Amino acid sequence: MNKPLVSVIIPTYNSQRTIGICLRSIREQTYANIEILVMDKNSNDRTEEIAESYKTKVLKLNSERTEAKNLGLTKATGKYVCFIDSDMELSKTVIEECVTLIGKDEKIGGMIIPEKSIGVSFWVKVRDFERSFYTGTEIESARFFRKDLVEKVNGFDEEVILFEESTLSQKIETLGYNVKSRIKAEILHREDDFSLWKGLKKKFYYGKTAFKYKEKFGERAHRQMSIFYRFSIFLKNKRFYFKPLLALGVIVLKLLEYFSAGLGYLASNVKK
Repeated sequence: MNKPLVSVIIPTYNSQRTIGICLRSIREQTYANIEILVMDKNSNDRTEEIAESYKTKVLKLNSERTEAKNLGLTKATGKYVCFIDSDMELSKTVIEECVTLIGKDEKIGGMIIPEKSIGVSFWVKVRDFERSFYTGTEIESARFFRKDLVEKVNGFDEEVILFEESTLSQKIETLGYNVKSRIKAEILHREDDFSLWKGLKKKFYYGKTAFKYKEKFGERAHRQMSIFYRFSIFLKNKRFYFKPLLALGVIVLKLLEYFSAGLGYLASNVKK
C-alpha cells in the first residue's frame, strides 16, 4: 500500500549548530516517504551548506517565520505537513505515529507532538519542567496537519507572532476538526544555548502583536495570554511542589516573560 507523502517545513536562520541534528532525525524516521523544505532567512553561516548535504531543498527568503512557513506550504507536495524548528530533533517514530493516527479518523485535522526541552543549563531544566505541565491545556498546539485543511484556512496568520503556532490550530478547529489528538513519540527541543536575556528580548518582540492576537482569536487568546490561567496550571498540580527549586525558577521565568511581553505590548501601542 502506498504511504502518503509528508512535507516537513523548517524555518531557519543561522542554524548551523542544530540543523544537521534536526535533518538527520528526519532522515532516520521509521516512516520513509518524507520531503523536507528548509525556509532559510538568508543565513550567513553554514546552514544552507549543511542542509544541502542532506539532499534537502533550501529556499532563501527574508521574512517572518509565519510567512516562511506559509511559503513553504505553497511549495509542499505532501498530503500532510509538519512544521518544526531547526533546533528540534524528532524521535524515530514521530512521523509514523502521526500518519497512522490521523489516518484513522477523518475528523482529525491536526496532531500534537509532545515536546521535551533538553540542555544542561538551569534555565533549560526550568523550561522543561514548565513544559511538562501543559499536556491537555490551551497552551499546547498541533504541529502535524492535513495539508488540504491548512490550505483551506490560508495557513498561519501572518499578522501574529505571539502564539503563532496556535493560530493555525485554532483556524482549523473552527472548521469542526479535532486538533488536540496526540501521539506518544516526542520532539526533543535542543536548547543548550538558551540565553535568558535573548529569551526576554524575544518575548518583548512577541508582545508587540499581543493586541492583534487577542483581537482576532478572542477567548482562546485571552486564556493563553492570561497570567492567572498560566499560574493556575502550575499551582493546582501537586507535582509542581515536588521540585521547589525548579518551581521557583518557573515562577521567576514567567514573571520576567510577562513583564517583557507587556513592555512590548505597551511599546507597540505608543507608536500608534
